[in-house]
Amino acid sequence: MIPLTKAKLTKLIQRNVLEKRLTYIDAIVDICDENNIEIEDISKFLSPVVKEKIEVEAMNLNYLPKESTLDFS
Repeated sequence: MIPLTKAKLTKLIQRNVLEKRLTYIDAIVDICDENNIEIEDISKFLSPVVKEKIEVEAMNLNYLPKESTLDFS
């Protein structure tokens, strides 16, 4: 397992999004799978920018009501 920081995780997510052409949600799942990290444990390492991008994706995919926001705290 890689030692995670918000900065390292953000770079990994951005790289997966660009290089593998994944959504932010899929990029996070991919990183978790590759590094044996529980998805529930990753939220504390997500930067505010990544959280916002996930929220927008989730709304666009109708996973969330359009007026709702996610609370990752």
